[in-house]
Amino acid sequence: MGPDEQSYIYRSIADGCAEMVFHYQSTFNEIVTSGQAHNWQSGIHFQSDHYRRFETKQSFGIFGAYIYPFAVPYFFKVPSEETSNEMLGLDTFLGKLEGKELEEKIMLAYDNQKRTEILTAFFEAKLNNRLLLHDNIIASIKHVIHSKQPGPVKQLADKFNLSLRQFDRKFKEYAGFSPKTYLRLVRLHNATQQYGTNKPLTQIALECGYYDQSHFIHDVKTFTGYHPSFYFSGNAEGTEYRYT
Repeated sequence: MGPDEQSYIYRSIADGCAEMVFHYQSTFNEIVTSGQAHNWQSGIHFQSDHYRRFETKQSFGIFGAYIYPFAVPYFFKVPSEETSNEMLGLDTFLGKLEGKELEEKIMLAYDNQKRTEILTAFFEAKLNNRLLLHDNIIASIKHVIHSKQPGPVKQLADKFNLSLRQFDRKFKEYAGFSPKTYLRLVRLHNATQQYGTNKPLTQIALECGYYDQSHFIHDVKTFTGYHPSFYFSGNAEGTEYRYT
């Protein structure tokens, strides 16, 4: 974006994973109707069940890492359910010393390859003496994220050898949301991957596991702020597609 261009608006849709973000040029101001807007140079946008809008009027550069929700308790020793829908600056989440040190290294790096090396080293340093607990819950979250048809909650609990109550409690602790809500987020994720395919909306809804068109419309509007017909039209403002 050039310095003489008008403002750029970016819309972050609901997402089952978290992202560590660094704005190494200008910052984005959150567009809100009330309350305190977020405006930080670097931070973590945790898993969320709603969309947000941001604006910048300057040239910008963004670097970040997209991480599983269970990486939050693993690397940072905080249950994911305590971070859902939060956006925190690195100095707030990591502490002033560690947060500012990492931010400064990323900002002063001469290209994204070097930024990748710095952030990789940061996470590798946190691997020391860490045990990945509750392997079955971790496996279940990865299964839900990567499977096109993960199945109903009861079936998932049985598959990973947990009672329904245990599964619901531990899943929320490591994924940030209940299994039922997380399955909705994953269905949205699968739907957004159909962006640009020119498939009829009815076909997208069926392929992504929606029971009917009304459920599809409701979830897309809830999680993106748009009716599906507009969201998939190619005219939606600055929406980010980061799923792979």
